[in-house]
Amino acid sequence: MGYENVIFPKETKFLVTGAAGFIGSNLVEALLNMGYQVRGLDNFSTGKKENVEEFLNNPNYEFIEGDIRNFEICLRACDGIDYVLHQAALGSVPRSMKEPLIYEDNNIKGTSNMMEAARQLGIKRFVYASSSSVYGDSKKLPKVEGEEGNILSPYALTKKVNEQYGKLYTEVYGLGCIGLRYFNVFGRRQDPYSQYAAVIPKFIKALKNGEQVEIYGDGEQSRDFTYIENVIEANLKSCLAQKIACGQAYNIAYGERFTVNQMYNLMCKHLGANLKPKYVAPRAGDIKHSLADISKAEKLLGYKPDWDFIKGFTEAVKWYMDKI
Repeated sequence: MGYENVIFPKETKFLVTGAAGFIGSNLVEALLNMGYQVRGLDNFSTGKKENVEEFLNNPNYEFIEGDIRNFEICLRACDGIDYVLHQAALGSVPRSMKEPLIYEDNNIKGTSNMMEAARQLGIKRFVYASSSSVYGDSKKLPKVEGEEGNILSPYALTKKVNEQYGKLYTEVYGLGCIGLRYFNVFGRRQDPYSQYAAVIPKFIKALKNGEQVEIYGDGEQSRDFTYIENVIEANLKSCLAQKIACGQAYNIAYGERFTVNQMYNLMCKHLGANLKPKYVAPRAGDIKHSLADISKAEKLLGYKPDWDFIKGFTEAVKWYMDKI
């Protein structure tokens, strides 16, 4: 693991928002396994109760069911906490194209509520989820922080605003905020059943059920698929990064890209499937290619991802084969 040597004082207490979600529940699990105290916060709008229930018997875990749009809940959640790992948000570019206002409410108001609560309660570090979608229509590869294009979706806009709040709260209020621009995160607990399911669990579920997979566009769009263990590493190392790292956002990925077609063919090989995909119209708001330059995160966060796509993909397929 890239985070096994990240050590905090034994009594350290973390708040993970979005604790019932894919990334949040993996952060909870990692922190509990390391022996730290964890408080989870989620309203189950997209998170799953089973992702919370499996930790409830752990004496180091506490869970609050609540909504980040409620400032009093945010204050309660931050009370007595050292570090906030803020993952709560509505994901999905396609859904944001259909329902932009709920993204404004959840992702902007909710995140600013959490930052203000963290400021008032003297949190040591506020690490929050951003997204590679902030690069918008930029054609440059690899993607480098500070060289963004025009935003293409309401979801991406909310993440860009979150980064501006993070910079402001660091520079004006002294709350150390670090934004993590996740690139196509995948791994255990990612929901394959959602209408807006991410591509890897969605494809695994379809192939296991003998169903034809739909690929948007020609399948030659490329992604820097990022295994969940790398994301856990980035969150923990951000908590202990030097003060100079705060007020900025960082690419969190592995730094390699695969096309959707390549990923699909690899999946068929792993699952012993021989189904041709159906190609359908591209989705509005999607970017064509994504590849991260991770040198800034390596330099300022000490981020050194261990899990390349093939290694992570093999583990993810095993997990889903047992669960689906």
